[in-house]
Amino acid sequence: MIQCHVFNSFTRPDLRQSGAYILSQFIGGMAAPLFLFMAGMTSGFLMESLERRQVSRWNRWCAALRRAGYIFLIAYLFRFTNWVGSLPNPSLQDFLKVDILNSMGLAMAAFSVVALFQNSRRVRLTIALALAVAAAAPLVASLGWIGVPLVVKNYLVPSPTPGQFPFFPCAAYLGFGVAAGSLVKKSEAASGGTGMDRSMQWLVLLGFGLIFTSEYFANLPWSVYAKSDFWRNSPVLILIRLGIILLMLAGAYLWTGLRAASGWSWIESLGKTSLLVYWVHVTLVYGGLATPLKRSLTPAGSALAAIGVTLLMVALSEIRLRHRARHLMRWRAATRVAGAVEA
Repeated sequence: MIQCHVFNSFTRPDLRQSGAYILSQFIGGMAAPLFLFMAGMTSGFLMESLERRQVSRWNRWCAALRRAGYIFLIAYLFRFTNWVGSLPNPSLQDFLKVDILNSMGLAMAAFSVVALFQNSRRVRLTIALALAVAAAAPLVASLGWIGVPLVVKNYLVPSPTPGQFPFFPCAAYLGFGVAAGSLVKKSEAASGGTGMDRSMQWLVLLGFGLIFTSEYFANLPWSVYAKSDFWRNSPVLILIRLGIILLMLAGAYLWTGLRAASGWSWIESLGKTSLLVYWVHVTLVYGGLATPLKRSLTPAGSALAAIGVTLLMVALSEIRLRHRARHLMRWRAATRVAGAVEA
């Protein structure tokens, strides 16, 4: 995600057809699907945990909706800070832009309804809904949207404009993540912990199956859709990316198990503060402070800048995590003292 944004902001326009730049954007194109998928997984964790604690269906749904509302709030706070940063020439269009957090909030609100169902039915229903969103994306893109407010269109319709994250097809990634999160949480408690190992093995097989099968259909000379853009709204691309994500999920599980006792991890630090890192690095890379570097670097220069921004974000993550740990220690100490006084 960081390297994609740095290359997009800093690379010279005349070098954007080079192989290095195109590769950077192809790899960076996985960032948004991964972000949505992982947000879906955390929603699946929440639903599974609430169900295990025997929370009512209504309260599970309300909890999922509250999480969606929180993401919406963060999304518009993020847009507001960018809008303020564009003073003295602020743009209303920039404030109303549908960024990844806006897309995530809408998708979480839409898929929150699956919290009303028990685990097995929830997983099947979520997968079906995610497939429906993916399959409908080319159809939604081909509809006539004349007269529809631009903000509504931006939230729903696949667009050739870079930097847009409409519900169709982006919500599909979040839906698949909800299903994966529910399954992973269930497997974690199954068969004395061995259920997770088996689940990851199945994810590897499913991931390869999705990639190779989708690639086969992508190369067919015909399509069931009258009009479809492979890179913007194709269900085949969504399934290919889903297969890659599942392989990455299994790889992350294996990597985490192998290095469980090895101590500090900069990747885990970034993951624990992902929202903060997203907010700050976008403001840094696209904001006024970066103006001297914008559209002025070669791909090699952008690569060095991406390394520098990543190091800054790792440092920011560590500062945030250590501050949180100190705050927690002080709170626990104050709680113990208060308990001792009352006793």
